[in-house]
Amino acid sequence: MEFHRNSNIYVGLVHLAVSDLQQSIDFYTDLIGFSVLEEKDGFVSLTADGKLPLVTLEEKKDAEPKQRRTTGLYHFAILVPTREDLGASLKRLVDKQYPLHGGSDHLFSEALYLADPDGNGIEIYTDRPADQWIWNDGELPFVSDPLDMEDLLKSADTKSWDGLPADTVIGHIHLHVNDLEQAKRFYVTGLGFDITVPFRHQALFVASGGYHHHVGLNTWNGTSAPRPQEKEAGLKWYTIVFPNERQLMETAARLHALGYKADKEEQHVFTEDPSGNCIKLVVS
Repeated sequence: MEFHRNSNIYVGLVHLAVSDLQQSIDFYTDLIGFSVLEEKDGFVSLTADGKLPLVTLEEKKDAEPKQRRTTGLYHFAILVPTREDLGASLKRLVDKQYPLHGGSDHLFSEALYLADPDGNGIEIYTDRPADQWIWNDGELPFVSDPLDMEDLLKSADTKSWDGLPADTVIGHIHLHVNDLEQAKRFYVTGLGFDITVPFRHQALFVASGGYHHHVGLNTWNGTSAPRPQEKEAGLKWYTIVFPNERQLMETAARLHALGYKADKEEQHVFTEDPSGNCIKLVVS
């Protein structure tokens, strides 16, 4: 997981509002393979290694279902270390007869897609070795070929499913926005990500340190898509991790100079992209 440590900036944690906490705990532990790190007062943090939280769940009993055609979460992506691990996840979902939304071979990665009980999109994926990625003048192709599910299942023939591996991370997040140029200004000029897949199929992908993408952005819900209502289930915020306090504060100053919110709150800086997606900037 070389692209999610050291000098890179990357997604660390995803915080979701859910309508039924126990239902969500069962889903994320029994089907996805997280374990509970902490649980108190309608709040649960989930981990793969028993130490680092990757997903937090907050119960909102009066939460309304996620609405279509808004900005917000398209999916968050759980990166597992090997293809065998991805095959084991697929086998678990098949054994439990949980519906998949599909699978794709992106050339740089192989991915499964599904949603949690509240409709929050999830990708579980594994990367191909970085030396196999097809770069052309600093850009990657936008490819979504069919995933060979049968071969992926065979890769896990000798592996028993025992939850997510300890070195699982949040590989990236993919968001609905309503203006790609504004998103580019915020995520590239403001946060400091590099463009890796530029403006193809109404989408933009950005990354740090030569990764294929740490953040995906699209306007597939429309350029007039409104923000989600506060009472809806769904993404409340996510974190972007910086290697040190100096780089974090330089980024906050740059965001502020560009006219974006950059509020210091305890150990993090709270900001919001132009489409209303909330982000906590933190130090690793």
